[in-house]
Amino acid sequence: MTKKIEAFIREEKFDDVKKALHEIGIVGMNVIEVHGHGRQGGITLAWRTGTYKVDMLPRYQLNIVLSDHNVEKTVETIRQAACTGKQGDGLIFIYPVEDVIRIRTNERGRDALTYEGDIDAIQPGKK
Repeated sequence: MTKKIEAFIREEKFDDVKKALHEIGIVGMNVIEVHGHGRQGGITLAWRTGTYKVDMLPRYQLNIVLSDHNVEKTVETIRQAACTGKQGDGLIFIYPVEDVIRIRTNERGRDALTYEGDIDAIQPGKK
């Protein structure tokens, strides 16, 4: 089966996360610039003229689709690379994917997801 990982991370951690994912064999992902806030409700900035609240903070949303057996390794890689230890580090969601179809070749399922050198090109238990 296949899963979709959707991660919301700080802008300044994107390069660290991208590099860490590449090192474990993630060669395909989509990235979207988003704005939002979580429990903290944003941040308050102080200037000489006073303070104001910024409640829609810039973040990156990463979308990665991969085989079940690579999910935990990928999630832990994102978590470690994105973590600052401060509030607002982000969230990771995991969804089931029913099917995948490569438009150009009409490949489906695992064949549609596999790239040479990709983490999913390696079968579990093999190197």
